[in-house]
Amino acid sequence: MIDDAAFAGRMAALEKRFEEVSNLLGQPDVISRRGEFARLSREHAELEELVQAWRDLIRLRADRQQAEAMLAEGDAEMRALAREEMAALDEQIAEHQQRLRLLLLPKDPNDQRNVVLEIRAGTGGDEAALFAGDLFRMYMRFAERQGWKAEALSATEGTAGGFKEVIALLSARGAYSVLKYESGVHRVQRVPATEAAGRIHTSAATVAVLPEAEEVDVSIDEKDLRIDVFRSSGPGGQSVNTTDSAVRVTHLPTSLVVICQDEKSQHKNKSKALKILRSRLLEHERERQEAAERDQRRAMVRTGDRSEKIRTYNFPQDRLTDHRIGLTRHNLSSVLDGDLGDIIAALRAHFQAAALEEQSRL
Repeated sequence: MIDDAAFAGRMAALEKRFEEVSNLLGQPDVISRRGEFARLSREHAELEELVQAWRDLIRLRADRQQAEAMLAEGDAEMRALAREEMAALDEQIAEHQQRLRLLLLPKDPNDQRNVVLEIRAGTGGDEAALFAGDLFRMYMRFAERQGWKAEALSATEGTAGGFKEVIALLSARGAYSVLKYESGVHRVQRVPATEAAGRIHTSAATVAVLPEAEEVDVSIDEKDLRIDVFRSSGPGGQSVNTTDSAVRVTHLPTSLVVICQDEKSQHKNKSKALKILRSRLLEHERERQEAAERDQRRAMVRTGDRSEKIRTYNFPQDRLTDHRIGLTRHNLSSVLDGDLGDIIAALRAHFQAAALEEQSRL
């Protein structure tokens, strides 16, 4: 039970830790250590939500005890009011207990981070690039609706429009926790604009949602990098493709390669390339750790692996289908305009329920 002595003891320990972290964040020596301060700030934010939820639950239980006392001592009218109040409080207590259960699930350490969003055209030629462009605009519109800051980091345009590859940074606290289930293969079924016979084509694009890595998270040794500069290609103008401003960064230990050529400044392109590389290295390490742990787990909660075809956008039937949770939604024009709120909420609810079930079996 969530109100047993062991649980209360656990919450008391978390409250104590919350106070300790609050005090540490005010100490000058901690403030001066950037990495330590960032780590403690994240821990404080997580504990604050948890501790507040526990205190709210205690308050609700105290209110219910008072209502129960009214039921025993009051007249008929007061007893009727007490019963109504107790019913309302029981509902609120159940909601807060469920919230606490979710908050106590093992935390993804990346949940509060910004997002590096990478979209690449897959099978389907020009139509796949056009679809990648549609997905990019969809996520940019969603970010705009959320009030997030969006910054394009790199883009390679398709020959008929759209993108062969596009990478952007979406900045907001908790952005990764919102979008992390979007990683995977997105498939589109529609009649391309270039199809004279009106036949439906199936194309695909991959979406990768990576937590932004800060310098304190991933240390990159300069000797592990090969930096190549070259002349930018493709549309640009304004001298962007007449100087050696494009940068290719190769991380030798992992063979990861990042190319940035959107800026006229070689320095800016290198800075953007290193930002992308840090996030890919963080993801690379996360995947390595998960692979090492996978054989030791008794069961796994699926997380929308990128190799999965997670979603289909069917234009002739004006239908979106998320294959992981069996969700169907119509009105694709609204979805592609960034109206993703209910889809993301359904995904989060599904994976949270799966995690709770997994925890109950351990």
